Amino acid sequence: MTGLRYETISNIAITIAWAPITWARIISLKPYLANFRFYEELNEFLAAERCKQTIEYCFKGQPAIKDPIEVLGVPHSEVDLIVVNGESVGFDYKLKNADRVAVYPVFESLDISPLQRLRPKPLRKTAFVVDVNLGKLARRLRMMGFDTAYGNRLVDREIVDIAAREKRIILTRDRRLLFRRAITHGYWVRSDDPDTQLREVMQRLDLYQQIKPLRFCLECNGKIEAVDREQVWSSLEPLTRRYYSEFYRCRRCHKVYWEGSHVAHMNDAIRQMVDLRQG
Repeated sequence: MTGLRYETISNIAITIAWAPITWARIISLKPYLANFRFYEELNEFLAAERCKQTIEYCFKGQPAIKDPIEVLGVPHSEVDLIVVNGESVGFDYKLKNADRVAVYPVFESLDISPLQRLRPKPLRKTAFVVDVNLGKLARRLRMMGFDTAYGNRLVDREIVDIAAREKRIILTRDRRLLFRRAITHGYWVRSDDPDTQLREVMQRLDLYQQIKPLRFCLECNGKIEAVDREQVWSSLEPLTRRYYSEFYRCRRCHKVYWEGSHVAHMNDAIRQMVDLRQG
């Protein structure tokens, strides 16, 4: 609506034009509240004062539920089940005022197939790529027979690319890496001790049935194959020639292996892990 008004100032007539009046829908930006509760090892990602208790989360609009979960500190790759008001939902669920949200980690021993699992199906083969902080863990996983890519100069982007291209599980000590959208399979390694890290990963991913030593080179991750003694004879020490007759060689770096004392130590380590699991 346009209006005109005439005023006289000091006997001078002035015309004032009023701008058209337009009406727009007003969107309420009133903040909402939702209650979150994280279970089991997901609490390890939270600030100490938020662990194992209900967290009030203030928000505006209708964000996808994946966003507040990661804002609170939990990577999406560690989450397997979200229950909102008693019903399982996906990461694209739009959070609403007064929602009660329960967030669960990956289930290895419980069957939750009737519910909406959020993680993709397990990879066809178990293979890893580890970050620069886990070089010793990489050697131990190779010792157990697991294909484990590692490079001490790999940056985060390269690790994510390798994982996507080669269908590998990311193992990392940097939890921030797991927030990347492209990651489908990843695990934050809690311990900083290599032997404890190995037990942690073996137990968390239930890998005991897949142990098969002497499959991958400890140095370069190349595949190991049996070779005739004559093929490696020139590279062997005299005592090795005398006491051993079965040899293996890496296809990539040509390192030679045989079932000496190091293999016995490796088998002892495997037995100890299995015993700890059964105990």
